[in-house]
Parts: sequence; structure tokens; C-alpha cells
Amino acid sequence: MRIGILGAGGMADALGTQWTRAGHQVMTSGRRSGSFAQAMAYGDTVLLAVPAHAALGVVDESLRGKVLIDCTNPIEDGELTADHPMAERLAAATGAHVVKAFNLCHVDVWRMTPPVFGGRPLAVPLCGDDEGALAVVRRLVEDLGCTPYDGGGLARAALLEATAAFMIGLWFKGLDAQAIAPPL
Repeated sequence: MRIGILGAGGMADALGTQWTRAGHQVMTSGRRSGSFAQAMAYGDTVLLAVPAHAALGVVDESLRGKVLIDCTNPIEDGELTADHPMAERLAAATGAHVVKAFNLCHVDVWRMTPPVFGGRPLAVPLCGDDEGALAVVRRLVEDLGCTPYDGGGLARAALLEATAAFMIGLWFKGLDAQAIAPPL
């Protein structure tokens, strides 16, 4: 698969490295290999891995009909900064088939090969409206050694963003956020 990555920070590096190891062709924008426009044109699938406040300024309608993975978190100081989910705003601005994913874990988790905890592969919730786009992202999740979980339609991306805000808020307080969701 050809994957364009918008951003050149930790998430772009971690996920891009893992997908390259899995045999995908990856172009990362920013400091490394190309511009945002080049990465959007390159990928049949595009990962948006920039700070949420910059997200809408990076994307454009050249993504229409493509799979756009939104891993952003519109969060500041552990609080949501927007009333409307970023994933829905991205879909409206671009016409892309947006899937919210990869936003709940710290970048170091995505560097693990594979991310397994207590013998269980990491579960990655996905929210999206297009079944074809969801199938693409499920494959990318599985290529990381993780298990994709269907989180519902794109409107439910607000729940993923709120979950991230809640968990990050706990982490900033020095609390073990993982302890709130023990295995059965």
C-alpha cells in the first residue's frame, strides 16, 4: 500500500517505520522527504499526524475519495479544545473517507514490535463511515500486530477524542490511566 504521512514528528515516525517494516511504501512530509501536497498525492491512504490545531490548515480537497486516518487529539491541558470532532471536520473539509484511529496511545506504544500487554495484542478502536476505508485501516492495524475494534461511525470519533482527553488528563496528574480498564 502507498501511504502518505502528513507530519514528521513522533507519531509519523513510529507508525511510518512500522508500516515500512510491514512492506508498505511510505512517504513522510515535513523535514524528511516531501511537502504536504506531495505526501497527499503519493498516498492512496494518508495519515494525518500533525498537532490538531494545525490539521485543517494542512489538508485540502486533493484528499477527496482517499482514506484519511486521523490520529489527532484536539486537547490542551487535558481538555478538549473543540465542540465538534476533528474527524468530522476533516471529512467535511476534504471529502476524504476519514477514519479516527491511533489517537489513544503514546507514541512509544507505536514503536513496540508488536504492542502486546500481558500477552494480549493492543486493541485499536476505529471510527468511520466508509466500509472500504475501515477495511484499509483494519489491515494497517493488523500489520502492527494489533487488533482493530469497530467503534462505530465517524460521529463516535468524539468519544475517542473525549477518552483521549480524559486519559491524558490522568497521565498529567501522574496517575495510572491503564488501571481504570483492567482485563476481565
